[in-house]
Amino acid sequence: MTTQASETAVQAAATTPQSSPQCASQPLPRTATPGPCKVAVLIPCRNEAIPIAKVIRDFKAALPDATIYVYDNASTDSTAAVARRENAVVRFEPYPGKGNVIRRMFADIDADIYVMVDGDDTYDAALAPRMIAALVDGQLDMVNGARSALTTKAYRFGHATGNRVLTGIVQWVFGKQLNDMLSGYRVLSRRFVKSFPIMSAGFEIETELTVHALELRMKIEEISTEYRARPTGSASKLNAFRDGMRILLLIARLIKEERPLPFFLLLSAGSAVLSLTLAAPVFHEFMTTGLVPRLPTAVLSAALMLTSFLSIACGLILDSVTRSRREMKRLVYLALPVPGGSQS
Repeated sequence: MTTQASETAVQAAATTPQSSPQCASQPLPRTATPGPCKVAVLIPCRNEAIPIAKVIRDFKAALPDATIYVYDNASTDSTAAVARRENAVVRFEPYPGKGNVIRRMFADIDADIYVMVDGDDTYDAALAPRMIAALVDGQLDMVNGARSALTTKAYRFGHATGNRVLTGIVQWVFGKQLNDMLSGYRVLSRRFVKSFPIMSAGFEIETELTVHALELRMKIEEISTEYRARPTGSASKLNAFRDGMRILLLIARLIKEERPLPFFLLLSAGSAVLSLTLAAPVFHEFMTTGLVPRLPTAVLSAALMLTSFLSIACGLILDSVTRSRREMKRLVYLALPVPGGSQS
């Protein structure tokens, strides 16, 4: 988190006319000074013809030097046509799902700072300069827009409850750095975007973004933002139960991939306990009579104990693999310039 002095500087920057932030997109000589940052606003859209025009206008007013990209994700309405009329750069992603759109955006777009926001006009565009200032001044990798209206009618009860539960699980396993893990409003550095191997296809992309930052111990910050209700006539594509289950399954997969040793130790302990539970009466009967009348139970107990030992071995091997993967991602991350600073 930033200090009180830096927070004051950030607030001052948000209240003055905004010019392009100064940063280095390429390594510079020691005597060179950073030039203006190239800012890209990324807006993934699917059937957002009603709100998209206002979203584009709001971000143009807040970030006049930024390039606005609208990626149409298999829309069946006039989202792309409306975005073109507002002079946004319009591109297409045929594979449905927010994760697929973000993957294409991160691969295609080259910028120093990326502002990622939903196209449903629920987030405050006027906050973007302050978020960018926080990223550049603090040399952060991610600034998360934490929704401040989680209990109002703008945010449905099921969504708010699911967000708290899922965020709590990630905080418990990976670290408590963010309070609104599923926010769709973020400012990201180039080094974050270009070191992030996206695997998600849908709304679980926000969870993967968060865990990536936490696992590489990136510098991140959270700023409270207004969260508004959708405009009349537009509908949310988020299904609380279906997408909640997808996010929960992703968290389980990320625990297996990023914390394999604890994950497989837990499986090992479960198999060992079950094995000993089944073996206890068989062993007692053998000690009493010298017979093993329940041979299938004895075989099952032995198999479960072997599974327990195999789980430990898998955990140890995958823990080494995970460490190597994390080191490789870290090296890719370090090869890119620090946001807001020059490199020798």
